[in-house]
Amino acid sequence: MSTEATSRTGRTGPAPGALLLCRAEPDCVAAVAPLLRERMLLTGAGEGWSVLVPEGGPWLRGEEPVDRVMTGWATALAVGAPWPVLALWWDADRGGYTLVSGFRRPVGYVWLTNGTPAGEDEAMRTFAARLALDPVLDVQSLDHLTQPDPAADARARLRGLLAVLTRVGLDLPAGLAPGEPTDRLREVARARPDTRPIEWENRQDTVRGELEAAVGRSLMPWLPWSGDPKARTLALAQMAAGLPLAAWGLRHRSGGWLTAGALLLAHGALGLSYDLTHPRD
Repeated sequence: MSTEATSRTGRTGPAPGALLLCRAEPDCVAAVAPLLRERMLLTGAGEGWSVLVPEGGPWLRGEEPVDRVMTGWATALAVGAPWPVLALWWDADRGGYTLVSGFRRPVGYVWLTNGTPAGEDEAMRTFAARLALDPVLDVQSLDHLTQPDPAADARARLRGLLAVLTRVGLDLPAGLAPGEPTDRLREVARARPDTRPIEWENRQDTVRGELEAAVGRSLMPWLPWSGDPKARTLALAQMAAGLPLAAWGLRHRSGGWLTAGALLLAHGALGLSYDLTHPRD
């Protein structure tokens, strides 16, 4: 199947596709990912890394740009977990990434299909700092991706980004590569023996129990049902952040941001509800 698609301006480039890289083991990601309410495939991607492959997406139906959807999904995952999420995306016109870590402002970079840099250099340095990359060698490699290079298109730029991350354990499975269309990524992921499907079960208690088992008690202060004194503060912060995100998503008809806002609101409401119905001694 062709990996090319025709853009609105008549140019050709990669068909839309995306990957969600999580700096966490698959068991941890499997417990949180169902809250996105999207069908995805989850598999390992190296030591301490996992990758989520969307089985579909609004961008395939022309409803919403792939970068906007992926930024919303990454935000929804990262705000409720103690590990960062990196969204890689590409379409006929551009390719880029968005890194989300907790409640901090997302950071990202964009290249045009021909590889022309279209982002801010400072974003790369912030990217390196949040992933604890080497401040000299790795930053030099990332800076190179922001310089003109006629021989490197957007796909090559994203692969260069992934090459830097191999130094911190990332090992993306063969075939799950930037530039591949969504259906091809789905086929590759399904063929892997350690891949598991992610589906929304609509059973809050099941997800809660799996998450507790996955992250362990050492990380329980992040969870609204942990009994930690900071849980109520976290729940209120999640609701305060979720409301404007959900409103923005509704106003701009952005499914990705609406999902992020709805997840924050639901997670915060769950935390407050548990805190009120389970008083601490």
